[in-house]
Amino acid sequence: MRFLIVEDHPLFREALEGALQMVEPAAEILQAISIDDALEQVAATPDIDLILLDLSMPGTTGLSGIIRVRKTFPRIPVVIVSGHQDPQIISGALSLGVSGYVLKSSSKQTLAQSIGEVLRGSVCVPAAYHGSVRAQRAAGPAEDLLKRLHDLTPQQLRVLDMLKRGLQNKQIAYELKISETTVKVHVSDILRKLNVLSRTKAIVEMSRIDFANLAAESPATRRERAQPEQP
Repeated sequence: MRFLIVEDHPLFREALEGALQMVEPAAEILQAISIDDALEQVAATPDIDLILLDLSMPGTTGLSGIIRVRKTFPRIPVVIVSGHQDPQIISGALSLGVSGYVLKSSSKQTLAQSIGEVLRGSVCVPAAYHGSVRAQRAAGPAEDLLKRLHDLTPQQLRVLDMLKRGLQNKQIAYELKISETTVKVHVSDILRKLNVLSRTKAIVEMSRIDFANLAAESPATRRERAQPEQP
């Protein structure tokens, strides 16, 4: 079997590698430290059986890393390994078609068990998530936005990420090695598919599916904010 770990922290890469070896000692394990690196490796390497993906990766924010990987390689199972425990973030990831969501605080044995479940065709989620209110999906407007993002091509998703980082058309063209005219076409298509009138509005829309915004809108967070501060 062949696995890809997409994680920029060396200690977590080592932990994930150990868990994968528990599942399949003879497996080939590839590693990437960014979304772009991961996409290049998958394109160059046939028959990857599973991708383990951290949400907080260089060059991507919120759930856009999942969207780019799933959009480009929809047939490869993806398991999210993250420190984010908010039910809405987990629901948002699951709504994008990932095969599992595992917390970084899990033991190596739990990681291995979850990976094994996915390889057998199941979807694994943290035990605490089963007891959460399923209505706490990446709710309402954010869920609608996730659906609209599915209409973007992989290249358009990459351009959108760069827009979020504040890059201008000329800089995007340089990084992607395409013409500014092509960038303008991509930006126009992005605005049309997201149903917004400006790149600024597109950035604002994308911020609604970032971690901080999802967590801030969760019922648990609202309850915490309502609690008086302790003296």
